[in-house]
Order: sequence, then structure tokens, then C-alpha cells
Amino acid sequence: MRYIEMEMPKAGQTAVVGMSGGVDSTLTALLLKEKGIKTIGVTMSLWDGHLPEANSREPHGREACYGPGEEENIESCRKFCLEHDIPYYVIKLSEQYNKSVLEYFKNEYRAGRTPNPCIQCNRYLKFGALIDGIRMLKIDFDYFCTGHYAKIVRPERGIYGTSSRPCMIACAADITKDQTYFLYRIPSEILEKVRFPLASFKKKEVFDLAKKAGLEAAMREESQDFISGEYLDALFADKPSIPGDIIDLDGHVLGKHRGIEHYTIGQRKGLGVSVSYPVYVQAIDAKKNLIVLVPNDALNSSALIADDFVWPGGIEPIKKDSNEDYEALVKIRLAAKPVKARISRLYDKKEQNENNAAEKKDIAIKNKIPENHNTTENQKSGKWLIKFEEPQRAVTPGQSAVLYKDGIMIGGGIITKAIK
Repeated sequence: MRYIEMEMPKAGQTAVVGMSGGVDSTLTALLLKEKGIKTIGVTMSLWDGHLPEANSREPHGREACYGPGEEENIESCRKFCLEHDIPYYVIKLSEQYNKSVLEYFKNEYRAGRTPNPCIQCNRYLKFGALIDGIRMLKIDFDYFCTGHYAKIVRPERGIYGTSSRPCMIACAADITKDQTYFLYRIPSEILEKVRFPLASFKKKEVFDLAKKAGLEAAMREESQDFISGEYLDALFADKPSIPGDIIDLDGHVLGKHRGIEHYTIGQRKGLGVSVSYPVYVQAIDAKKNLIVLVPNDALNSSALIADDFVWPGGIEPIKKDSNEDYEALVKIRLAAKPVKARISRLYDKKEQNENNAAEKKDIAIKNKIPENHNTTENQKSGKWLIKFEEPQRAVTPGQSAVLYKDGIMIGGGIITKAIK
């Protein structure tokens, strides 16, 4: 399949740029302005100060997307836009952010899963509520642009035997900075008006251009976390943590945990147990309030189950009445290398067989991993089985499994279970 890269904004057109104060979005706005494009800057305001005030921020600490530091970011954007004659707006989205991102983040951790707030934010805030806010301000625009490293493409012909040619996301030129994993849940109809002007740039080129243009953003540390560490405990202070047992595969109690929301699959540091060999979190059982630790080699999985899938244009690669599988590359976390896998639609009966086989193979972990939801026997469940060509380490429920084919993102879903 061949894909056509969607054209960028042209002189005379209007582009709204989502700005964070960082080097990527700032340079994006500058490049568009220099090309004769009517450029408008917007920033979403997320911080409402409802968390207890933390210790004073370290002046050279890690930047975060959510926190009181957004006032400094907004002022930087405002100053840049004023200097370059770019209209600038701040759109308050703290209420939507609290509901769509913060509550999701807390609920997932408390359910024993590891959330990805950036994916949630991109889907519902940056490429959702923010665009709605722009339209509510009666701003007429041709494109919405951000500093993400990704490309928007369209297939030359219909995908999967259909006539549909939806906008799709392709990997960026700088694969080390590729952000398609964060963007996979954005609907194709929204992508029609979205562009990423830095798609063909390497990160070094971006910094070089920004420094040459004298942008203050080039001197700032890049955002690393979604929330500053000093506010993380405050975020979970709305409910008391429930301590419980930390066990090994044989059920032996190794220590006490301080609440399952403080742990994630693959974690080694901060476990507070004394064992003669390195141990890692393999499973988090929310129902029994248990943390299960294993040696490193027990973290590998041969497959995973995922649901809540999204596909470009809503078109699945396998027909609903087919039992075929599909070969693609899959990423199980942002920093993971894409690996070959086979994807197949999952029957509930097939899923039960997988569970039974796993229990027979290793009876010691029976009932220590949260059960999956059941639906009618032999009916398609909306779940998908992804079998790796080679075992993968620390497959984490709550994270996303994102699929790629020929450098194009073709879909993704939420991991519900790892097959050990």
C-alpha cells in the first residue's frame, strides 16, 4: 500500500498552533508565520490549584505538563506571540482535564492497571476540547498544528478491501522522537484538519533552528512528566491508600505494600522487601490487594489480550466474520521497540482456553491476576489476541498496544492481560 503525505498549510491560509512554551510548538508557530501563513497561538490552561500547594519548585527540576508552572509557560507563549505579531489565546480546560485525565489516572492505578495520561490527554483535550474551544471563540481556521513528531498521510486506495481512504498517522523522520504512540486514538475525521509541521525534522535540527532564531524556548528543559513528583501523592490524597501483602509466586509474604496505586508492572525500586535476588512486580491484584513479585526472567510474556481498539476510519483489518489473523508490528509502551506479532480476533471460548492453559502451566499464579470480563460463549468479545514473535518483557495492563504496518499506525487498543 502506498500513502500520500498530506500537504502542509500554504501562504494565505490560517493555522492555529497548540502551544506549550516548549521548543517544538514555538518553532512550529515561527515556521508557519515565516511562510506567510496567518498563525494563531493557543494554549490550554489545565492547572486550577485544587491540589495542596507543594514545596517550592526546583528552578532546574524536571518540567511537567500539569502543575503551577503552566503560568510561566503561558507567559513565555504570550511574550513570543507578542514579539512575532501572532494573536494568542488561553483556553481554560481544567474542568475537562480533571474529569478526562486526572480521574482516569487515579481510577486506573487503583484498579491495578498502569494508565497513560498523555494518550488520554491527546484524545480528549489537545485534539478534542481544545479544538472545540477554538471554535467557540469563533476562530475560523484551515488547520490545527502542533509540534508533535509524526506525519498525516492518506492511502492511495481504499484500505482492507473498502473504498475508504481515511487520514492516518505515519512515523516521523526522527524515529527516536516519534510520537505516534501517543496519538493513535485521535479519530481520522479530526486528523483531516491536523498537521505536524515538524514531521520531516530531526530533533537536533529543531534545536539548531530555534537557537539561530534566538528563541528562549530553545534554552528550556523539555517536559518529561505529566505531573511533578511533589504533587503525585497529593493527587491520590482524596482517598486513603489501603496497605496489603507483597507475595511471591508461591504465595509467601515478602512484605507489605502501601497501596497498589503506587506500583506498576516491571517495577524494581522502592518495593521495600529484602530478597536475596532481584525481584520485580509481575502482577497487581486489585481484588485481593496483592502485589506479586518475581525474578526478572518470569516477566516475559508470549502474548497479550487487548480491547477498546480504535482503527483509522473505524475500519478493522480483519472482517468480523473471519477467523484469520493479521501480521503487524506492535509497540507495548512508548519506549519499546516495535516487534513482529500476529493479531487475531478473540472468541471468549478461545480466551478461556488460553487462561486454562496458563493455569495448568503455572498453578502457582492461579487467581492472582485479576479476572477478565466474560461475555456470551462463542460470541466475538471485542478483544484481540496479539502473539509476539519473541517474548516481551513486562507487558502492562492499562498501557496501549499500538500496531504498525510499513511505518503507518494502523490501530491500537488497551492491554487487559499479559499471557505469561
